[in-house]
Amino acid sequence: MQKTSSRLLALLSLLQTRRDWSGEDLAERLDISPRTVRRDMDRLRELGYRIKAFKGPTGGYRLDAGGHLPPLLFDDGQAVALAVALQTAATGTTIAEDAARALAMIRQVMPSRLRHRMDMLRITAVRPPGNGDAPQADTQVFTDLSSAIHAREELRFDYAQDRKAATGPQHRRVQPHHLVAWQGRWYLLAWDLDRDNWRAFRVDRIRPRTPTGPRFTPRELPGGDVSAFVAGRFRGSDGTTTDWPCQGEVVLDLPATAVAPFARDGIVEELGPDRCRLALGSWSWTGLAATIGRFDADIEVIGPPELNAAFARLATRYSNAARTTTLS
Repeated sequence: MQKTSSRLLALLSLLQTRRDWSGEDLAERLDISPRTVRRDMDRLRELGYRIKAFKGPTGGYRLDAGGHLPPLLFDDGQAVALAVALQTAATGTTIAEDAARALAMIRQVMPSRLRHRMDMLRITAVRPPGNGDAPQADTQVFTDLSSAIHAREELRFDYAQDRKAATGPQHRRVQPHHLVAWQGRWYLLAWDLDRDNWRAFRVDRIRPRTPTGPRFTPRELPGGDVSAFVAGRFRGSDGTTTDWPCQGEVVLDLPATAVAPFARDGIVEELGPDRCRLALGSWSWTGLAATIGRFDADIEVIGPPELNAAFARLATRYSNAARTTTLS
């Protein structure tokens, strides 16, 4: 019985790794006869697994989707990965409670060695500053958006503006492409039909309308990579590159060790005990100049000329601000 049980677990693990298996392949992998494979398939069916047999030169088997969730089998690495994913993936959504319950259930049935590994991997997903009071995306909205993406159907929705906007929600028509998570928030990446361009919409501000629109042929995303496109868009580029649109170099009268922790994705090169070279990027030249100015040190601009001009504009503004008298 012990041998049969172990063999069934091994067989189930193989069935979950790919869609189709021939009877001969399974017999060879488990070092058993094809007849034993057939008997073990019957045992798995009795346990609630929907095993579909198909005809062919050697015959084959497939683990099919069922009407209910049968017992699942994970190897050690999969079990730990699932536990980590459940601790992090639900950040910023209303499914956090469901994820916590699922995690508790998985932990309860884990062998002690895996439970110990999972407990050592306790993870807290921290939202970026300023996101703590942001509304959470509704689970039903996720479902509606995912359905429209899968069916390739145009989507109509009301899109709420930020709190400072004087106007109400905007009506938008889009061809939905992808759901993405970025810095603690969820976004819908879609082609905006009225603005004839790609847009990223915050999911917590979307209120879908029914019914959905006609089916469409998906457009090619610039660059072809969702992650790179979204990262590029949030950096102010057209999405075809992840580079900042404005990049410059300066020399700061500060030690490299004092600059590096605050340089974000910039490059810091030590020039001496109290001098360093900084290469940094931003969405605008004025934004780049302001960011560099926060280091509170003498600055020598290496280039390009656009960065010199941005510093000059800021110098004028700051000089005017310094002369401004506040009336009490």
